[in-house]
Amino acid sequence: MIIKILIPIYNDWQSVVKLLENINSEITSLEYEISVIIVNDKSTEQKPELNLNLNYIKNIKIINMKENRGHTRCIASGLKYLNEKENFDYVIPMDGDGEDRPEEIKMLVDEIKNYPDKVVTANRIKRSEGFVFKIGYQIHKYLTYIFTGQSIKFGNYTCLPKSSVAKMTNEAATWNSFSGSLAKLFKERRSTPSIRGVRYFGPSKMSYINLLKHSLSIISVFKKTVLIRSIIFLVVYFFLMSQHLSAVTLIPVVLIVAMIISVFSLSARENVDELNNSLENIMNIDQIK
Repeated sequence: MIIKILIPIYNDWQSVVKLLENINSEITSLEYEISVIIVNDKSTEQKPELNLNLNYIKNIKIINMKENRGHTRCIASGLKYLNEKENFDYVIPMDGDGEDRPEEIKMLVDEIKNYPDKVVTANRIKRSEGFVFKIGYQIHKYLTYIFTGQSIKFGNYTCLPKSSVAKMTNEAATWNSFSGSLAKLFKERRSTPSIRGVRYFGPSKMSYINLLKHSLSIISVFKKTVLIRSIIFLVVYFFLMSQHLSAVTLIPVVLIVAMIISVFSLSARENVDELNNSLENIMNIDQIK
């Protein structure tokens, strides 16, 4: 069985070096061929010389991109590359900063032994951020469920069978939201519990603004459902509040309308043609091992 670990990276080489070392030590007992594909999203920091003793990782490639297109599109481009250029059975996308813990790779792999054709997600049961951020993340999950009907407790850290990767690379939503696209395409999924790790170096790059954009990007994948549920909410709300309309009671209406506009605006980022042509953004590929 061949497993490819897909890691998007932008200016975080120090973390990637440590992550590779930790992956290598965590897969010693796995009887599979495991390789790593790093997608370098046109980092501005100098790439270090990677002279590592990684006996258990079969090979390592770094795909260097011509233009910076962001984390989600890095993953989408990596999936496209793997689907067209590499031989594999499963792909495990994971962040390169340590927040996706390498020790959970075994849990993902154990799950595919029993369910070889299912997508396996690492569902967050514990996060490492501060209290306020955790509250914001909970609000994100509740809003996603209320307006889309989808309970999405996972991020990029998953294990995808080859057939699932093929479907993901033919879905326009993958260019906009990895987890949203996954939830849309695969209703029946397996999961393992996951604890959000602490970044190896430096502060988290997930700011409150990025969290909001991340949440709305996921929701935008289900824009038709969002629109229908929002209209139902507004009709019921106006009916109940018809005798009490004021500047204060209209705040929820303004927020809902703003969300609908944002969702449809973000959904315009979905583009299957750009996804299909994403390999044209590859500048070169470094074979590290």
